[in-house]
Parts: sequence; structure tokens; C-alpha cells
Amino acid sequence: MINDLQRVPGSFRDPAGCVYEGDNRIFRTVNECFIQEFDQVWASGLLEKLAERQSVLPAKLINSDREFLQATELEITHVLEIPKLPFISYPYEWTFSALKSAALLHLDIHLTALAQGMTLSDASAYNIQFQGAKPIFIDHLSFRPYKNGEVWAGHRQFCEQFLNPLLLQAYWGVSYNAWYRGAQEGIGVNDLARLVRWRDIFRGNLFMHVVLQAKFQKASQKNALALKKDTLGAAPFSLLSFQRMLTKLQKWVSQLEPACNEKTVWQDYTNVHNYSSEETALKKAFVREFSRETKPRLLWDLGCNSGDFSATALDSGAEYVVGFDADHGALEAAFTRAQTENLPFQAVYMDALNPTPNQGWMERERGGLQSRAKADGVLALAFVHHLAIARNVPLDQALDWIMGLAPRGVIEFVPKEDPMVHTLLRLREDIFSNYTEKKFRECIARHARIIKAQVVSKSGRLLIEYARF
Repeated sequence: MINDLQRVPGSFRDPAGCVYEGDNRIFRTVNECFIQEFDQVWASGLLEKLAERQSVLPAKLINSDREFLQATELEITHVLEIPKLPFISYPYEWTFSALKSAALLHLDIHLTALAQGMTLSDASAYNIQFQGAKPIFIDHLSFRPYKNGEVWAGHRQFCEQFLNPLLLQAYWGVSYNAWYRGAQEGIGVNDLARLVRWRDIFRGNLFMHVVLQAKFQKASQKNALALKKDTLGAAPFSLLSFQRMLTKLQKWVSQLEPACNEKTVWQDYTNVHNYSSEETALKKAFVREFSRETKPRLLWDLGCNSGDFSATALDSGAEYVVGFDADHGALEAAFTRAQTENLPFQAVYMDALNPTPNQGWMERERGGLQSRAKADGVLALAFVHHLAIARNVPLDQALDWIMGLAPRGVIEFVPKEDPMVHTLLRLREDIFSNYTEKKFRECIARHARIIKAQVVSKSGRLLIEYARF
């Protein structure tokens, strides 16, 4: 018997089956309406082959145990169990490089499937998650047998959820994260087509995948009542043409890079900040000892920058780190580091003043930060002053929020005497009378025991390790 079995809210759209969680395990049902297609895919060995390549999450049939789900879905014919990932992220939280790697994985999987007589029924970016910096496909029910001559059913979805956001940043230098989060289903072809000028039309395959698709979409909407259902997608589309289309997309996407390659404010912070080598060593030693003592399974690193302290924590006992930052350059550096060093470290875009909320259908389809995972520990190094001084968040509220994220953690206080706070206050009035070390300690002591405190710089930067009551 599985305890506390709950349907995952984001899986309601697929009639082929739903996702459930219980006893810290993840299950995927296969309903009767999809049994024929699933059995063919399963028997082909495609899923096993992709799992061996670490392109798709491994899955095992546990049909002998399916009775525990019968009360929830009477049509269940199969039950799959798949590994539970440490953290679920969304495309609008990914860096450019992460979204690009996810797009390339999707195309590679689709080409592999076509070579074995299978295809993908959709092209949702939400079907991909990350293990560290490595993308992995999670929707086993997206695979079905290929029908000779069929068009790519997921073409528009691929463009709106993968390609268009990448193009927006690569060709127009506009970050897609906020737009994508607001739309959820991606950036529409009609919207992106409005940005296209004549000089842009022949860049890559922009004309085919954006301009023509937008024109077709408008025409089909205008003539929707005149179209017969059996004529939609009736034009023959050979398998070779399908494969060539995906291969050309693969080449195009692989060449895309962000338009603005200038270093951002925090991208090179680790190398040019005001820390002395002694100060850096003291901070790393503090984080190292914290990680050795607490051994967090999941650690949040707020304001992770390029992931220096995340790497230190991982090297000292942390199992998995999710680093958050709002600086795109810093996040790209963090993603590259995780990729190069094969770290269990995931870099995620987040503005602390506007973190991802619960949203989507019934405000439950896409979970906010704290509803997706519970962290064991949190690092907030050189972070609080950006909330309290740069963004006018009261110090007590900033600390309440940070400490509410995890029962154990390390928080840094940067005093007004520090050059960084001087910089933040250079062009504004100092209205922060409550921003003091005394107030900082008092706010922490309201909710937690101070395990250890250490000054790590001549300016008085202070690290405090806390344990919540």
C-alpha cells in the first residue's frame, strides 16, 4: 500500500495516463485508451535504448502493484515507476544554454524514435527536466508508432516552447524568461513574427519556422469553419522529409547564441569582487564545515553567481544544489561550470522579489518554489544586502523568507562599512536605520538558534549558521 498517494497537478492534460506521487516515489499510469500504442513502443525497446543513453528517465513496469491506483482511475492497464528527480524546474526558469540543450535533446530523441518507426505526439518543453546541467526526457507516454506520411504534430509547439524563446534572445537580445512565464505555453509564432523585419527573414530558417507558420496559422483560423476535419494534415510528408526537417532544425539550434555577449554585472564577480584570498578561504571553510555537519540532500544557494560556493558544498557533503540568480551572465557561467565538471548542481533563473508563483490551471499546474521541493539547507551569501538595501525589503522580512526556505543554513551580513554597500548607497539616501548587525542577529534569534558566527573580512562581513527551532 502506497501512503499519501496524490496525483501530480501538472499531469491532468494527458488522457493516456497521469502521474502520481506517494511514499517519495513517482508513478505513471497508462490508461486503456493508450494501451495499444504503449505496448508497441514498449516492445520496440526504444525506451530502454534511450534510457541507456541517459536521454530518457528509466522506467519499470510494476503491474502487479497497480491495485493501489485502481480507486483513482478505473481504466488503468499499466503502471510505470520512474525515479524521482531532486528538483522540478520550468523552461521559463532555464538559462539560454539550458533551454538550447533541452531543445537539442528533444530533436535527437525524435530522430532516434523515427529511425525505429516511432514518433513523438507532442513537443512540450515541460517534458524535459534537468539532472544537474544534463537534460533528460520524462514523458514516456509521448512516444507512439509513426504513421507513414504524417506531418509533425508538435511543430508549432516546438517552435513556441523551444525555438521562439531562443530566437528572441539570439536575434533580438531580449530575455525570454518573464514573457515565457507569463504565457506558460511559450512565445507564439504570431507574436514573434511581428518582430521580424525584411532583413531578418533569411536568417537561418526563420522564414519557414516563424513567418510561414504565422501566415498559415492566421489563414487556418480565418477559414476554420470551412475546413473539414479529414483534410487537416492530409498532405503527404515523407519520412525522409521529416528527418531532414528535424536535422536542419538541430543544426540551426546548435548554432544559436545570445545576441548580447558582453559580461553582465555579476558574471565575473568571483574573479573581480572585493574579497581578499583570505576572506574567500574563510567563507569556503565555513560553508565546507556546514555541509560536512548537515549533509543536506537538497541545498538552495541564493544568489549563486557562478556556483563557487555551491561547488564547495557539493565537495563537502551536499548531495544536490539548486542555485538561484537573476543575472543571466552569472547563470550561464554556473550552468557551464556544472556541465563541464559534471556537478549535481542546477542553475535556475529567479528574481527573489518575484519568485515563480503557483500558476496555470487552478493555480496548481505549475508549482511555486516551495511547493516543488523542501530544501534541507540554504546558503544566502552576499545576498541579504541586495534585498534590504538595493530593493528596500525590510531586514526582518528578508530573513524570515530566507529562513523559511530551510531548517538549517548560512546567512551573510554585509555591513554599511563594506565597499559593496557603499556602492549601493552611492546615489541614494540612507534610509536604512534598522540595517545593523544587532538587528540582523535579533531577527535570526527570533526563529532559530545561532550555531556559529564568524567575521570574515576587515569591513566586518559576518557569517551566521542557524538551526530553526
